Amino acid sequence: MNYKAAKDFILEKLEQELPAQLTYHGLHHTLDVLAITKELCFLENVTAYDTVLLKTAALFHDSGFVISNVEHEKKGCLIARQHLPKFGYSPAEIEQICGMIMATKIPQSPQNELEEIICDADLDYLGRDDFYSIGSTLFSELRAYDILDTEQEWNLIQVKFLENHTFFTATNRQRRAPRKAEYLDELRGLVAAY
Repeated sequence: MNYKAAKDFILEKLEQELPAQLTYHGLHHTLDVLAITKELCFLENVTAYDTVLLKTAALFHDSGFVISNVEHEKKGCLIARQHLPKFGYSPAEIEQICGMIMATKIPQSPQNELEEIICDADLDYLGRDDFYSIGSTLFSELRAYDILDTEQEWNLIQVKFLENHTFFTATNRQRRAPRKAEYLDELRGLVAAY
């Protein structure tokens, strides 16, 4: 597997082809998920081989947005299947990567440890200090796509989302879940006034 070449390829593709209205799902999100994936791989004692698969999945997990915002995970798998063979990835490795990509589809549905790691990396911000600032970029993106309109709708969606979300890795259950619970309480207080 030539991870570096695959990384260079997909980052250039994302930079050139992602729509401008992706204020949340832009290149910055992919790079954030990649960084957290590396961190979680280290903290969860993932093998070097599996770390490469996970980093590749992180890079490709939202690449489907270059095609459409509808079922972007499936489209990301199409892109992975089309291009990863050129970088020495085997069919079995590509299917494993696609499993990780598909696990990030909301509601998340990881079936193994590697899929749990990418799911936690993808939504790591839910328990971080930048929760509100990152959340506002998602709100802007959803408004740009006419998926929702008001801040009240957004806050109600966030409450429901946080109530239904769970971190999977021991690392994020320890370091992110407590802060996420604080945000949920704050948002419940906001929506109680509606």
